[in-house]
This record gives sequence, C-alpha cells and structure tokens, in this order.
Amino acid sequence: MKRGGIGRGTGRAAGVAYPGAMNDSAWATIAELNRWLTRDSELPEQTQKILQILKISEEAGEVAEAVIGATGQNPRKGFSHSWEDVEKELCDVIITSMVALTQLNSEAGELFAEHLQRVRERALGLS
Repeated sequence: MKRGGIGRGTGRAAGVAYPGAMNDSAWATIAELNRWLTRDSELPEQTQKILQILKISEEAGEVAEAVIGATGQNPRKGFSHSWEDVEKELCDVIITSMVALTQLNSEAGELFAEHLQRVRERALGLS
C-alpha cells in the first residue's frame, strides 16, 4: 500500500522501541509547550485545565474532518485531505491530550507509562 494508506505496515515489531517513541524527551517537550500555553494566561488554573481538555474534542473533530476529506465523503469538497493529513491531526490529538494530562498531574509521564502497562497486561494477558 502506498504511503499514508490505511493499514500501511510500519516494519516495527510490537513492543520494540523506535526513534520518536514517547519517552522522557517527548514529555519534556510537552512540559515546555504547557509552560508556553499557560505563561501569560489570566484565566484561573481550573479554567485553563477545563479548556485544555475541551481542546482535545476540537482536535478530534479535525481528525474526523481529515478522514472525511481523505475518503472523499463530503460531496461539496471531494478529496480535500490525504491520509498524511489524518496522521498529522492524530498527532495533534495526542499532543493536546498530553498537555491536558500534564496540567492535571505533574507526573504525567509516569502516570501514562503505568496506565499503558496496565492496559497492555489486561489486553494482551501479559504480566
């Protein structure tokens, strides 16, 4: 299948670390983005957290728009997006979610790693 298509193989085995994997460096970047987003805000901290969580829905809507465009399902717009656009929008959802988690918990990276491990064990029957 060509680049950007559904079901495209990655060539990576499950559980194998690869460049760009979510690691301490990614979480450090998220912390920087969070500081940048909140630095000059005059909103109460609680309001900032709520708005960041709502931002996830906005970004998810952009994923939906990109999927509709990549599949040509809008008769007015036709094929207005590519699967690469969908990938980028999904990355925006992940980044936005990571920022929201960071605003809720200063140990977001550790919390996420622990939660991912629990999901892995439950889903794959691993310990």
